[in-house]
Amino acid sequence: MLELAGIVILGIVAQWVAWRFKIPAILPLILIGIFVGPISTLFTEDGTKLIEPIWNPQLDKGLFPGEGLFHFVSLAISVILFEGGLTLKRNEVLNVGPVIFKLITVGTIITFLGAGLASHFLFDLSWPVSFLFAALIIVTGPTVITPILRNIPLKKDVSAVLKWEGILIDPIGAVAAVLVFEFISVGKGSEYTQQAFIEFGKTVVVGFSIGFSFAYALYFALKKKAIPHFLMNVVSLSFVLGVYVLSEQFAHESGLLSVVVMGMVLGNIDLPNIKELLYFKESLSVLLISILFILLSANINMQDLYLIYNWNTLILFGCVVFLIRPLGVMMSTIHSGLKFNEKAFISWVGPRGIVAAGIASLFGNRLVLEGEPGAEYITPLVFMIVLGTVLLNATTARLFAKISGVFLKESTGILIVGASEVSRIIAKYLQKSGRHVALIDSNKENVERAKGMDLDAEEANIFSDDLTNNIELNDIGYLMALTASEEVNKHAIERFKDQLGENGAFRLITPEEMKSHQVDRVDLLFSKKDDYINLSEVARDYPKINEVELQSQEQFYQDIEMLNNEKDAIPIFIKDNDGELHIIASYIKDMKIKEGNKLVYLGKPMDVMGMNNGNEEDEEAKEEVKTE
Repeated sequence: MLELAGIVILGIVAQWVAWRFKIPAILPLILIGIFVGPISTLFTEDGTKLIEPIWNPQLDKGLFPGEGLFHFVSLAISVILFEGGLTLKRNEVLNVGPVIFKLITVGTIITFLGAGLASHFLFDLSWPVSFLFAALIIVTGPTVITPILRNIPLKKDVSAVLKWEGILIDPIGAVAAVLVFEFISVGKGSEYTQQAFIEFGKTVVVGFSIGFSFAYALYFALKKKAIPHFLMNVVSLSFVLGVYVLSEQFAHESGLLSVVVMGMVLGNIDLPNIKELLYFKESLSVLLISILFILLSANINMQDLYLIYNWNTLILFGCVVFLIRPLGVMMSTIHSGLKFNEKAFISWVGPRGIVAAGIASLFGNRLVLEGEPGAEYITPLVFMIVLGTVLLNATTARLFAKISGVFLKESTGILIVGASEVSRIIAKYLQKSGRHVALIDSNKENVERAKGMDLDAEEANIFSDDLTNNIELNDIGYLMALTASEEVNKHAIERFKDQLGENGAFRLITPEEMKSHQVDRVDLLFSKKDDYINLSEVARDYPKINEVELQSQEQFYQDIEMLNNEKDAIPIFIKDNDGELHIIASYIKDMKIKEGNKLVYLGKPMDVMGMNNGNEEDEEAKEEVKTE
């Protein structure tokens, strides 16, 4: 009881430490596991581990009897891989661009061949075991990439490449490892004869067919509301476990392939409440990962560590990090728009993650039990690569970003909370002016319309902590809250001002503030007389951004006064002589204007402002603006 409770508590503590110090959780988890496992044998009185994962009858100690740990690891990894499959979207695979596509194809092949050759010649492993090791270290994974990049302001292209490589390569690496392991298992004893290939093909066919079949079965059950909402998550979990076990009955080691396929299918069809399912699986994965990696690390013996305690291990690590990874990146980015320093940074950041360590323990233990020569090297070598790359990148990524020149000295991106029509108009103008702008909204229709305008938009809840975990927002320095909700706008400023609005955080004025004349605030947007309703009405009647050149500070005040007196026009930005845009706040006393600056405003063009709202010429002006 004490050991079980200790594993859960230590796992959650490790997750908190990872969050507090902004490092991948796998680092403290593995370190804790090694400490309470093999390292603890050096100082305990009887020379046993503080936590013994496998029951030892001689010591009368251990958590899992027989193959219990093996079965727990299998089921836990099936859930983790299913959750990873859910995040893999077909349209993202098609639209991530040639660089990322080459990284997950050309880069994967180079890593597979390079690591296989290196491990074979350095440790004299058989070719099958060498290439199983190589398949296991293909993956990087978002769980290790995201914490490292979250607080490094980078160009959007660089962070996007690393993010999507990690997401897309996770299931690819898992499938590759499963297939190589299957090739070893079915070939053992049959000298890779025709029967071995038949069994290998059987595993692939069963994995794909069961994965597809049960994905659509769950889809139709949820679509037809045959499963009540409160049971959706637990029924989905039972489906995952059931698919894994059923697939294993038909073909040995096809279960992991089935759950990956099932997750990928469900992630790419119109599944009701997909976000709720993802949140549940993410929470479950956090708990499973916390328990799993302490157990797996603790299960390593001192003999395993002594096995790789030599110079060949260091050489293998150097080959993977300083030779194979850079070669894969450089070959994958030929003729791309990335500069050499950006390629160098991508080459440097390649930490291995959860899937690599988990499947390594699973397959390594199985092959050792089957008597495969050299299989005892699999688990300690993969853990060495995982721990080494995570530690290296977590401690040096920020410094290397500065040295290589990809570190953004100033965060100039703009986050707009709300993706309504007025937000989309402003965002499109910002995008055309060369600024990175991102929109978030909980309204799916607004987000889809923004994406239809080729804008960077995401369906998200401003009350969720997950917003700051999005590495594509790591160049954001300005925050504009433009929703119809006063609560949302105020919460956005209060909650995310420091993380996403370090250079300026602004929100719309509320009707109450307008009535009480509480307008002398530096965080109120645009105008002291325009709230969300006024802004929306102007955007509806005159959906166009206009510019007027300024000659002096006096002209600026005059034009601002004119716009404030006109209900169909609202000042929004000042464009300086270098083309940089500066957000106009309602409190503008400190804004300095130079000759040649431009006043940017939304609404009726200045040359028709003198006309009455009801006359014919004004109606023609509205129609002209709408047709442009």
